[in-house]
Amino acid sequence: MEIQRSVYREDHEMFRATARRFFETECAPRQAAWDKAGQVERDIWLKAGREGLLCVTVPEEYGGGGGDFGHAAVLAEEYHRSSVSGPSFSVHSDITAPYIVRLGTEEQKHRWLPEICRGEKILAIAMTEPGTGSDLKSIRTTAVRDGDDFVINGSKTFISNGLTADLIVVVCKTNPSAGAKGVSLIMVEAERDGFRRGRKLEKVGQHAADTAEMFFDNVRVPASNLIGVENSGFIHLMEELPQERLIIGVYCAARLERQLELTLQYVKDRRAFGQAVWDFQNTKFKLADIKTQAIAVRTMIDYYIGQHMARKLTLQEAAVAKLFATETMWKCLDEMVQLHGGYGYMLEYPIARSFVDMRVTRIFGGTSEVLRELISRKL
Repeated sequence: MEIQRSVYREDHEMFRATARRFFETECAPRQAAWDKAGQVERDIWLKAGREGLLCVTVPEEYGGGGGDFGHAAVLAEEYHRSSVSGPSFSVHSDITAPYIVRLGTEEQKHRWLPEICRGEKILAIAMTEPGTGSDLKSIRTTAVRDGDDFVINGSKTFISNGLTADLIVVVCKTNPSAGAKGVSLIMVEAERDGFRRGRKLEKVGQHAADTAEMFFDNVRVPASNLIGVENSGFIHLMEELPQERLIIGVYCAARLERQLELTLQYVKDRRAFGQAVWDFQNTKFKLADIKTQAIAVRTMIDYYIGQHMARKLTLQEAAVAKLFATETMWKCLDEMVQLHGGYGYMLEYPIARSFVDMRVTRIFGGTSEVLRELISRKL
């Protein structure tokens, strides 16, 4: 993109080189095999940990990279520039680990984070339930206090890293009669009696990413596994949602830019009716529109990256960022599939894989409809 970016420092760009090399050499060549197998090998997590690509914002004293959100954003950009899908590094590092860093006790941080940062323990966060979706205050999974333990019962669905996670932050009702004021966050180790994983869910896209159901049948965990303040879990979730929504916007911007580059290459090489597809006015106009929209997305996302690095990003601003980035990217991807003709529907082409992999961005992290409701409250 012909746009001067100023949000990143020199150390961010040096980190970009490491991330790009890892995704291009360790992940992209294995993508087809991952898609066919429906999962990724666990060793990719260990390799990412050795390269310092997991939990880059976790303080060094707990085994992390000690970086800021700029490093996390660079990593997300390079992941999606390479059209990788499968290992849900961002769920692990940018969405779940921050709960431990911000809310955990010193004992919890030293107990969990070093192995998490090395990729030896994989994280998941279990929010969504079969009947709740984005309505988190209506969850029905309960955690009842019994002496020094919590006893958890319920089920979760659509859980990223669901089949491989070793540690799961479970959103529970510790006071079911209190609505949003009765929600808590509790860490559940996967080896606990009564915890069971369901089937691997068959998704439209992201076939290598393990997304699964989870079941909790009288799962007993020590009260010391409570993360943050009991019955304040809903507030804790709202405090972390801006980063989750912004990181989705970050990788939408990167994916849109990369697919525009690849589509330009394709239409200039592909011939129809005796000329390059690029030579048709319709093609030029469509791609001019897409480039304009890609620049608009990039400009907005970079602004909000800067806001978040300065700790100024609000819940409403993050909603604006995700809504605009995901809706714009999806419309542009659809146009670029069309410009590829029949090949745009073949999964061997990056545009087809992006088309199916990225559709979910308008759903997870808060649906576009929920975001519009949130934004409208400030109008």
